[in-house]
Amino acid sequence: MIQKNLDIRQAAKDAGVRLWMVGEQLGGISDANFSRMLRKELDGKTKKQIFSIIERLKAELEMEQTAAVN
Repeated sequence: MIQKNLDIRQAAKDAGVRLWMVGEQLGGISDANFSRMLRKELDGKTKKQIFSIIERLKAELEMEQTAAVN
């Protein structure tokens, strides 16, 4: 069986962002509900929104890591 929304899952993994974090930013969607949402291929508009959230969270995590080092 081919996993749906593999591009989203991989982008989050590469960015070091957990899926529950994306769901939370997407409107308070719980981890379980966000995982269920990813079971069906999402439309382009929703994917674009999710990729934007992933990039924002990645930047926030990088800033936190930089601040922790200093």
